[in-house]
Amino acid sequence: MANPSPVANLYHSFCFAEFQTNLRNGAGTENESKTIPTFLALYIFGFLYQLLLVYDALRLKNTIQIIGLCISNVGLLVYAAVQMDQIQEAVTNLERENKIRPGVWSAERPFLIAIPCIIGLGTVLLSVIAWKLYDEFAWTIYKHISADLRMKRRYLTFQIYIALLKFDFFFFLGFTIQFVVVVVDTSNVEFYLTIAAIPVNIIILILAGLFTRRENRLGMLSIITLYFAGLAYFLFKLVRMYQPGPRRETYDPVRRPLTTFAVITVILLILTIVNACMCMANFGKGLKPHIAGRKVESEEEKLANGNMTEMPNYNYGGYAGNGVGGGMGSRMTID
Repeated sequence: MANPSPVANLYHSFCFAEFQTNLRNGAGTENESKTIPTFLALYIFGFLYQLLLVYDALRLKNTIQIIGLCISNVGLLVYAAVQMDQIQEAVTNLERENKIRPGVWSAERPFLIAIPCIIGLGTVLLSVIAWKLYDEFAWTIYKHISADLRMKRRYLTFQIYIALLKFDFFFFLGFTIQFVVVVVDTSNVEFYLTIAAIPVNIIILILAGLFTRRENRLGMLSIITLYFAGLAYFLFKLVRMYQPGPRRETYDPVRRPLTTFAVITVILLILTIVNACMCMANFGKGLKPHIAGRKVESEEEKLANGNMTEMPNYNYGGYAGNGVGGGMGSRMTID
């Protein structure tokens, strides 16, 4: 897969090291000195997480997740532009206060310009590969689900929902890390509540996938209620960041990136709520056996696992390996 992660991570690592090694004594108390490492570390984590999602999408034959990765790359591209302005502003402020050695911005600027270009090129290549994979994965899913269009739509809804949960995790975590490191005072109760929200969020997302696979209506209703609570939380944070008052200045170093993450998270939560309702509407309609912890296997994987005899021949109603309607292969069946 054409993923820009390795090269972009290398550039971000250089920028991170360049910034940290050039800070002077006493700079640790400045918000700007926390902002830049947080941005860069978050970006590095984001690209590593993307690599994990690429592997996961290929393993599950999930084209929707690959398309989601293309869209998330566009989001990271926008964030890279926001990050560049924020880093320049932070370095300029630190130089003015003699908290960092001169020349840091001129050393990092070429790499920070190259990163969006690499992400853009990687996104184009990833989009082409996703389009090519669509046909291959569609054929595999056809054999797994059958030719029932309604069942295929239900399976597509399920795939979209699971992919959304994985992207929800990253953007929620990204917002929380920036908020905790730069904005929140460690002596404040809000700091500990925000930290506690991270494992709670992970548990909620795991349960969301589990309840969907097991078609647990009560569990899904509870999860959807928690989604609305999360939506209210992020909307509250958005309003609070721009609300006049003494706390407004504490958001200055990270207002733009926090706004970017909060808006994306709000959009993802709305889409997640809609898809959760659609998944719940599909409960009891025959999808459960197809998604209950089973991986979609290609024809080669079935041969390797010795499961080729389980492949149904949809044209004749028999099985390809049991002598019933076995005169024509599965690829010929769809033809």
